Amino acid sequence: MDEEITEKSIQEQYEEETDIINQPPIDDGKHLVKKKRRERLVRKGRIKQERFRAFMRFFLSVFFIFLLVYCSKCRGWYMEKNAFNRIGGNSIEIINNNIVPSHKILALLKNNDVPNVPLYMARTDAIKKDLMKLDPVENVYIRRYAFPARIQIIIRERIPAITISPDAKVAPVAFFTTDGKLIGREFLPLKSNYKTIKVLSYGNKGDDYRKWDINKIKLIEKITGYVETYSKEPVEYIDFRNPEDVFVKIKTVNIRLGKLDENVFKRIERIPSILPQVKLVDSKVKYLDLSWEKVNYLKLQ
Repeated sequence: MDEEITEKSIQEQYEEETDIINQPPIDDGKHLVKKKRRERLVRKGRIKQERFRAFMRFFLSVFFIFLLVYCSKCRGWYMEKNAFNRIGGNSIEIINNNIVPSHKILALLKNNDVPNVPLYMARTDAIKKDLMKLDPVENVYIRRYAFPARIQIIIRERIPAITISPDAKVAPVAFFTTDGKLIGREFLPLKSNYKTIKVLSYGNKGDDYRKWDINKIKLIEKITGYVETYSKEPVEYIDFRNPEDVFVKIKTVNIRLGKLDENVFKRIERIPSILPQVKLVDSKVKYLDLSWEKVNYLKLQ
Protein backbone atom coordinates (compact mmCIF):
# COMPACT_ATOMS: atom_id res chain seq x y z
CA MET A 1 0.00 0.00 0.00
CA ASP A 2 2.79 2.36 0.94
CA GLU A 3 4.50 1.57 -2.34
CA GLU A 4 1.37 2.45 -4.32
CA ILE A 5 1.04 5.79 -2.52
CA THR A 6 4.68 6.52 -3.19
CA GLU A 7 4.27 5.78 -6.96
CA LYS A 8 1.23 8.07 -7.18
CA SER A 9 3.11 10.87 -5.40
CA ILE A 10 6.00 10.56 -7.82
CA GLN A 11 3.63 10.60 -10.80
CA GLU A 12 1.78 13.68 -9.54
CA GLN A 13 5.04 15.46 -8.83
CA TYR A 14 6.25 14.65 -12.35
CA GLU A 15 3.09 16.07 -13.90
CA GLU A 16 3.32 19.27 -11.83
CA GLU A 17 6.90 19.79 -12.93
CA THR A 18 5.93 19.23 -16.56
CA ASP A 19 3.14 21.84 -16.33
CA ILE A 20 5.56 24.35 -14.85
CA ILE A 21 8.03 23.78 -17.71
CA ASN A 22 5.35 24.15 -20.39
CA GLN A 23 4.06 27.47 -19.00
CA PRO A 24 5.20 30.58 -20.99
CA PRO A 25 8.01 32.43 -19.34
CA ILE A 26 7.16 35.61 -17.49
CA ASP A 27 8.48 38.66 -19.42
CA ASP A 28 11.00 40.77 -17.78
CA GLY A 29 9.55 44.13 -16.61
CA LYS A 30 12.01 46.31 -18.52
CA HIS A 31 11.45 44.44 -21.76
CA LEU A 32 7.69 44.86 -21.37
CA VAL A 33 8.04 48.60 -20.88
CA LYS A 34 10.25 48.92 -23.97
CA LYS A 35 7.78 46.89 -26.00
CA LYS A 36 4.89 49.12 -24.95
CA ARG A 37 6.89 52.22 -25.83
CA ARG A 38 7.69 50.85 -29.30
CA GLU A 39 4.04 50.09 -29.87
CA ARG A 40 3.07 53.65 -28.88
CA LEU A 41 5.71 55.10 -31.24
CA VAL A 42 4.44 52.91 -34.11
CA ARG A 43 0.86 54.03 -33.45
CA LYS A 44 1.93 57.70 -33.40
CA GLY A 45 3.84 57.24 -36.68
CA ARG A 46 0.83 55.65 -38.33
CA ILE A 47 -1.43 58.44 -37.10
CA LYS A 48 0.98 61.07 -38.52
CA GLN A 49 1.08 59.23 -41.88
CA GLU A 50 -2.70 59.06 -42.08
CA ARG A 51 -2.99 62.78 -41.26
CA PHE A 52 -0.36 63.63 -43.89
CA ARG A 53 -2.14 61.50 -46.51
CA ALA A 54 -5.48 63.11 -45.70
CA PHE A 55 -3.91 66.56 -46.01
CA MET A 56 -2.32 65.69 -49.35
CA ARG A 57 -5.62 64.33 -50.67
CA PHE A 58 -7.36 67.53 -49.66
CA PHE A 59 -4.59 69.68 -51.15
CA LEU A 60 -4.57 67.78 -54.47
CA SER A 61 -8.36 67.92 -54.68
CA VAL A 62 -8.35 71.69 -54.25
CA PHE A 63 -5.45 72.01 -56.70
CA PHE A 64 -7.20 70.00 -59.42
CA ILE A 65 -10.44 71.94 -58.94
CA PHE A 66 -8.60 75.24 -59.45
CA LEU A 67 -6.74 73.73 -62.40
CA LEU A 68 -9.96 72.63 -64.08
CA VAL A 69 -11.52 76.04 -63.54
CA TYR A 70 -8.44 77.72 -64.99
CA CYS A 71 -8.27 75.40 -67.98
CA SER A 72 -11.97 75.84 -68.74
CA LYS A 73 -11.45 79.60 -68.98
CA CYS A 74 -8.20 79.36 -70.95
CA ARG A 75 -8.38 81.03 -74.40
CA GLY A 76 -6.93 77.94 -76.03
CA TRP A 77 -10.33 76.22 -75.75
CA TYR A 78 -12.02 79.04 -77.69
CA MET A 79 -11.85 79.85 -81.39
CA GLU A 80 -10.56 83.20 -82.55
CA LYS A 81 -13.26 85.86 -82.83
CA ASN A 82 -12.45 86.43 -86.51
CA ALA A 83 -12.03 82.75 -87.37
CA PHE A 84 -14.79 82.86 -90.03
CA ASN A 85 -13.43 85.99 -91.73
CA ARG A 86 -10.33 84.67 -93.44
CA ILE A 87 -8.73 81.64 -95.07
CA GLY A 88 -5.42 80.18 -94.05
CA GLY A 89 -5.64 80.84 -90.33
CA ASN A 90 -5.03 78.36 -87.55
CA SER A 91 -8.71 77.99 -86.69
CA ILE A 92 -10.18 76.49 -89.89
CA GLU A 93 -8.89 73.84 -92.26
CA ILE A 94 -10.83 72.93 -95.42
CA ILE A 95 -9.89 69.75 -97.28
CA ASN A 96 -11.13 67.71 -100.28
CA ASN A 97 -12.86 70.69 -101.92
CA ASN A 98 -11.69 70.14 -105.51
CA ILE A 99 -14.76 71.71 -107.12
CA VAL A 100 -16.06 74.19 -104.55
CA PRO A 101 -13.63 77.10 -104.04
CA SER A 102 -12.62 77.77 -100.45
CA HIS A 103 -13.88 81.35 -100.64
CA LYS A 104 -17.44 80.09 -101.30
CA ILE A 105 -17.22 77.92 -98.20
CA LEU A 106 -15.90 80.86 -96.20
CA ALA A 107 -18.79 83.04 -97.43
CA LEU A 108 -21.25 80.56 -95.92
CA LEU A 109 -19.26 80.29 -92.71
CA LYS A 110 -19.68 84.04 -92.22
CA ASN A 111 -23.42 83.44 -91.85
CA ASN A 112 -22.66 81.65 -88.58
CA ASP A 113 -21.43 83.06 -85.30
CA VAL A 114 -18.10 81.93 -83.94
CA PRO A 115 -18.85 79.74 -80.88
CA ASN A 116 -18.44 81.66 -77.62
CA VAL A 117 -18.04 78.47 -75.58
CA PRO A 118 -15.15 76.01 -75.48
CA LEU A 119 -15.09 74.33 -78.88
CA TYR A 120 -15.62 70.84 -77.48
CA MET A 121 -19.03 72.09 -76.25
CA ALA A 122 -19.97 73.88 -79.50
CA ARG A 123 -22.54 72.61 -82.02
CA THR A 124 -21.66 72.51 -85.72
CA ASP A 125 -25.01 71.41 -87.18
CA ALA A 126 -25.79 74.89 -88.56
CA ILE A 127 -22.45 75.06 -90.36
CA LYS A 128 -23.01 71.67 -91.97
CA LYS A 129 -26.54 72.65 -93.01
CA ASP A 130 -25.26 75.79 -94.77
CA LEU A 131 -22.45 73.96 -96.59
CA MET A 132 -24.87 71.29 -97.82
CA LYS A 133 -26.59 74.04 -99.84
CA LEU A 134 -23.66 74.05 -102.27
CA ASP A 135 -24.68 71.98 -105.32
CA PRO A 136 -21.43 70.02 -105.75
CA VAL A 137 -21.37 69.02 -102.07
CA GLU A 138 -22.65 65.53 -101.33
CA ASN A 139 -21.77 65.47 -97.63
CA VAL A 140 -19.83 67.42 -95.02
CA TYR A 141 -17.86 66.16 -92.03
CA ILE A 142 -16.71 68.60 -89.34
CA ARG A 143 -14.03 67.61 -86.85
CA ARG A 144 -13.50 69.67 -83.71
CA TYR A 145 -10.10 69.85 -82.05
CA ALA A 146 -10.27 70.97 -78.43
CA PHE A 147 -6.87 72.52 -77.77
CA PRO A 148 -5.91 74.70 -79.46
CA ALA A 149 -9.50 75.21 -80.63
CA ARG A 150 -9.89 74.63 -84.38
CA ILE A 151 -12.18 72.84 -86.82
CA GLN A 152 -11.46 70.73 -89.86
CA ILE A 153 -14.10 70.80 -92.61
CA ILE A 154 -13.98 67.71 -94.82
CA ILE A 155 -15.96 68.07 -98.04
CA ARG A 156 -17.23 65.08 -100.00
CA GLU A 157 -18.17 66.27 -103.46
CA ARG A 158 -20.27 64.74 -106.20
CA ILE A 159 -18.35 63.20 -109.10
CA PRO A 160 -18.62 65.04 -112.44
CA ALA A 161 -19.68 62.79 -115.32
CA ILE A 162 -20.75 64.99 -118.26
CA THR A 163 -19.87 68.55 -119.26
CA ILE A 164 -22.18 70.62 -121.47
CA SER A 165 -20.93 73.00 -124.17
CA PRO A 166 -22.76 74.75 -127.01
CA ASP A 167 -19.85 74.03 -129.37
CA ALA A 168 -16.77 71.80 -129.49
CA LYS A 169 -14.45 74.81 -129.23
CA VAL A 170 -16.36 76.52 -126.41
CA ALA A 171 -15.62 75.95 -122.71
CA PRO A 172 -18.24 74.01 -120.74
CA VAL A 173 -21.13 76.01 -119.32
CA ALA A 174 -22.45 73.34 -116.95
CA PHE A 175 -21.87 69.74 -115.90
CA PHE A 176 -23.80 66.74 -114.65
CA THR A 177 -22.64 64.51 -111.81
CA THR A 178 -22.92 60.73 -111.66
CA ASP A 179 -26.11 61.02 -109.59
CA GLY A 180 -27.79 63.26 -112.21
CA LYS A 181 -27.26 66.62 -110.48
CA LEU A 182 -26.90 69.58 -112.88
CA ILE A 183 -24.36 72.18 -111.69
CA GLY A 184 -23.88 75.59 -113.30
CA ARG A 185 -20.86 77.48 -114.53
CA GLU A 186 -20.13 79.08 -111.13
CA PHE A 187 -18.22 75.89 -110.26
CA LEU A 188 -16.36 75.69 -113.57
CA PRO A 189 -13.79 75.06 -114.90
CA LEU A 190 -13.16 71.61 -113.49
CA LYS A 191 -9.67 70.42 -112.67
CA SER A 192 -7.91 68.38 -115.33
CA ASN A 193 -7.92 65.23 -113.23
CA TYR A 194 -11.70 64.83 -113.80
CA LYS A 195 -12.38 62.66 -116.84
CA THR A 196 -15.80 63.68 -118.14
CA ILE A 197 -17.80 63.17 -121.33
CA LYS A 198 -18.14 66.33 -123.37
CA VAL A 199 -21.66 66.77 -124.73
CA LEU A 200 -22.68 69.50 -127.19
CA SER A 201 -26.11 70.93 -126.50
CA TYR A 202 -27.68 74.36 -126.96
CA GLY A 203 -30.11 73.90 -124.08
CA ASN A 204 -32.89 75.81 -125.84
CA LYS A 205 -33.41 73.86 -129.04
CA GLY A 206 -34.90 70.41 -129.40
CA ASP A 207 -33.74 68.66 -126.24
CA ASP A 208 -33.11 71.03 -123.30
CA TYR A 209 -30.32 69.55 -121.18
CA ARG A 210 -31.75 71.30 -118.10
CA LYS A 211 -34.57 68.74 -118.23
CA TRP A 212 -32.33 65.68 -118.42
CA ASP A 213 -32.61 63.13 -115.64
CA ILE A 214 -30.37 60.37 -114.34
CA ASN A 215 -31.61 57.96 -117.02
CA LYS A 216 -30.40 60.30 -119.76
CA ILE A 217 -27.03 60.60 -118.08
CA LYS A 218 -26.68 56.82 -117.88
CA LEU A 219 -27.69 56.49 -121.54
CA ILE A 220 -24.95 58.91 -122.60
CA GLU A 221 -22.40 57.07 -120.44
CA LYS A 222 -23.46 53.75 -121.97
CA ILE A 223 -23.19 55.07 -125.54
CA THR A 224 -19.71 56.42 -124.76
CA GLY A 225 -18.63 53.10 -123.31
CA TYR A 226 -19.90 51.20 -126.35
CA VAL A 227 -18.20 53.49 -128.86
CA GLU A 228 -14.87 53.40 -127.01
CA THR A 229 -15.03 49.62 -126.67
CA TYR A 230 -15.74 48.90 -130.36
CA SER A 231 -13.60 51.68 -131.84
CA LYS A 232 -10.66 51.30 -129.41
CA GLU A 233 -10.48 55.11 -129.36
CA PRO A 234 -11.59 57.66 -126.74
CA VAL A 235 -14.71 59.71 -127.42
CA GLU A 236 -13.88 63.40 -127.89
CA TYR A 237 -17.49 64.59 -127.64
CA ILE A 238 -21.10 63.66 -128.35
CA ASP A 239 -23.17 66.10 -130.41
CA PHE A 240 -26.71 66.35 -128.97
CA ARG A 241 -27.58 69.68 -130.55
CA ASN A 242 -30.11 67.81 -132.68
CA PRO A 243 -31.49 65.01 -130.48
CA GLU A 244 -33.00 63.30 -133.54
CA ASP A 245 -29.60 63.13 -135.24
CA VAL A 246 -26.79 62.41 -132.75
CA PHE A 247 -23.08 62.32 -133.63
CA VAL A 248 -20.14 60.87 -131.70
CA LYS A 249 -16.65 62.19 -132.43
CA ILE A 250 -13.60 59.96 -132.05
CA LYS A 251 -10.06 60.68 -133.24
CA THR A 252 -10.37 58.90 -136.58
CA VAL A 253 -13.83 59.97 -137.69
CA ASN A 254 -17.12 61.58 -136.73
CA ILE A 255 -19.79 58.87 -136.30
CA ARG A 256 -23.42 59.53 -137.06
CA LEU A 257 -25.73 57.50 -134.83
CA GLY A 258 -28.94 59.21 -135.84
CA LYS A 259 -31.89 58.71 -133.52
CA LEU A 260 -31.18 57.02 -130.22
CA ASP A 261 -33.69 54.21 -130.55
CA GLU A 262 -33.62 50.66 -129.22
CA ASN A 263 -31.25 49.53 -132.01
CA VAL A 264 -28.56 52.18 -131.52
CA PHE A 265 -26.24 49.79 -129.66
CA LYS A 266 -26.51 47.17 -132.41
CA ARG A 267 -25.46 49.81 -134.92
CA ILE A 268 -22.48 50.79 -132.76
CA GLU A 269 -21.35 47.15 -132.78
CA ARG A 270 -20.69 47.47 -136.54
CA ILE A 271 -17.85 49.97 -135.97
CA PRO A 272 -14.98 47.39 -135.95
CA SER A 273 -15.92 46.16 -139.42
CA ILE A 274 -16.07 49.66 -140.95
CA LEU A 275 -13.42 51.70 -139.14
CA PRO A 276 -10.43 50.06 -140.95
CA GLN A 277 -11.98 51.11 -144.28
CA VAL A 278 -12.21 54.72 -143.10
CA LYS A 279 -8.46 54.76 -142.47
CA LEU A 280 -7.80 53.55 -146.04
CA VAL A 281 -9.84 56.27 -147.74
CA ASP A 282 -7.68 58.94 -149.36
CA SER A 283 -10.38 61.60 -149.36
CA LYS A 284 -11.37 63.45 -146.21
CA VAL A 285 -14.33 61.75 -144.53
CA LYS A 286 -17.04 64.01 -143.13
CA TYR A 287 -18.65 61.28 -141.05
CA LEU A 288 -19.33 57.56 -140.81
CA ASP A 289 -23.07 57.05 -141.11
CA LEU A 290 -24.52 54.37 -138.81
CA SER A 291 -28.00 55.86 -138.70
CA TRP A 292 -29.39 53.20 -141.03
CA GLU A 293 -30.34 49.77 -139.80
CA LYS A 294 -28.62 47.65 -142.47
CA VAL A 295 -26.63 50.12 -144.54
CA ASN A 296 -23.37 51.83 -143.63
CA TYR A 297 -21.66 54.45 -145.71
CA LEU A 298 -19.03 57.14 -145.56
CA LYS A 299 -19.96 60.72 -146.14
CA LEU A 300 -17.10 62.52 -147.86
CA GLN A 301 -16.47 66.23 -147.68
